[in-house]
Amino acid sequence: MAIPSTSTSTTIEDLHPDVLTRTLRLLDGPTLAAACSANSHLRSLSSQSDLWLHLCLSTWPSLHHPRILPFLSISPRFFFSDAFPFPDAFAAGEVQLPDQLISAVDIYHRGVHIFSRVIETDTSSSWFRGSPFLIDAMEQKAEAMLPGVSISPEELTLSWILIDPAIGRAVNVSSRRAVGMERNCYTGETMVRFASAAAAGERVIGAVVTCEEGTGHVRDVVLTSEDIDGACVSGEEALKVVRAMMEARRKGRGRLEEEEEAKQRYLEYLRRKRRRKESRARREGVLDMCCTAVGVAVFFAFLSLIAFR
Repeated sequence: MAIPSTSTSTTIEDLHPDVLTRTLRLLDGPTLAAACSANSHLRSLSSQSDLWLHLCLSTWPSLHHPRILPFLSISPRFFFSDAFPFPDAFAAGEVQLPDQLISAVDIYHRGVHIFSRVIETDTSSSWFRGSPFLIDAMEQKAEAMLPGVSISPEELTLSWILIDPAIGRAVNVSSRRAVGMERNCYTGETMVRFASAAAAGERVIGAVVTCEEGTGHVRDVVLTSEDIDGACVSGEEALKVVRAMMEARRKGRGRLEEEEEAKQRYLEYLRRKRRRKESRARREGVLDMCCTAVGVAVFFAFLSLIAFR
């Protein structure tokens, strides 16, 4: 008599929830978000606030700060969806400006976290809004972030999250990877730029990390903004850009794709800036020639007047 064979299959629902939860804690943000749409069981597990809180704190150690942690704990998944994806095309307009910004800054070198800082900035004063936009993240200059190790500027990555506590929104204004580097031929310092440019290419906001020559110690970490002419943008105009970035749609593309797009936007900004400078130089050249021609004509007219008197 033949004995019927029985086969059993194990599904993901058969695994203990603790095992799945531990596995989900190892995922990055985009992968964890994708797990939410796999099936109802994974959706339930991956929607736990503890998972997203752990992800936020491991991705940005600066969020452990007591000023941010209570705000973050309300909805860590919403915070991650604000701060991790880059904002889509945005344009600054007339909006209600934030009265306070909290900056959460993290710097990595070759993937190793080396620097954290949290800065609270009062943006409501007329002094801040009328002055060039600048937020300084360094408490003391030329900090040795990795004692005994020289920092390679080209291997730095940076996250600069701006938080508006009044409306509960956040945005990462850094391109994560550098979009450009400049070396000061007089001091030997290297300035590493991390920037986000508006889609129209009219303004750019981003961080500049200045590293000392030889040691690689970071001397400055500042957030600035400039327009298409290279002039510093006022605090009021920069706040309009920040608010537009906070309210812009997030596409949630791949990390490498987002970083490459951020770099291309910045390069387009530089091209527009160069073309504008060349156009202005041509106009000024034509104006100089006209002024010279008029001056020569007046001079010869004066000589003729004297000669034929």
